[in-house]
Amino acid sequence: MELHDRVALITGGKRIGAAIAIDLARREMDVALCYNRSRREAEEAADAIRAAGRRVVVIQADVSQALDCQRLVNDAVTSLGRLDVLINMASVYSSAAFDQIDEAAWDSVIDVDLKGAFLCARAALAPLRAVGGGRIINFTDWIAASGRPRYKGYVPYYVAKRGIIGLTEALALELASDQILVNAIAPGPILPPPGTTTEEQTAVEASTPLGRWGGEQEIVKAVAFLLESDFVTGDTIRVDGGRHVR
Repeated sequence: MELHDRVALITGGKRIGAAIAIDLARREMDVALCYNRSRREAEEAADAIRAAGRRVVVIQADVSQALDCQRLVNDAVTSLGRLDVLINMASVYSSAAFDQIDEAAWDSVIDVDLKGAFLCARAALAPLRAVGGGRIINFTDWIAASGRPRYKGYVPYYVAKRGIIGLTEALALELASDQILVNAIAPGPILPPPGTTTEEQTAVEASTPLGRWGGEQEIVKAVAFLLESDFVTGDTIRVDGGRHVR
């Protein structure tokens, strides 16, 4: 797909999401950034996009709510004129023992990580069709892509991210005739989460065949590949330094 003057909507504008947004601006795309609570990070990314000479709009939305998702897409199209790319990155990541997970805790993860991707894709369908096709990129996790859980305490998260893979495959089939290509990215050790100790970082490196953290630019490269390819759909790309094979 030609990226010049196309429009991307990204849900989740922190850290990796911000890096993707800035890279798309450098590739001459305009960007709509969605945030729920992290407005400061989204605005900082927006400033970098403007500095690259591209248009940007920052929109607050709760992607677990259908009306918010529809408003998000509508506002993006109204502000930027069209929609060509949807990147579903919004995610909740929290741990709890299984016997401590009540219905509210389950829903708080599933509704954002899985249902939110579905709702945003559904809302984006009409504007993507209106421009003759486009791209949807969902974000799963290297653990979910490996086909088995690796750590206790993440039941809703693991289920949601496995569901993202199924959603990606199903949407790829459903939307192929519209020339909407749907793929997923499964990041591994890309950036240490805030608060990660030196010992924890070292342990992750020791468990990764390539022996290091990947860095946000590895995800940026994967996104660019999926946007530019015209014949890859229904796939999940692991970007995990070989973590899944160990």
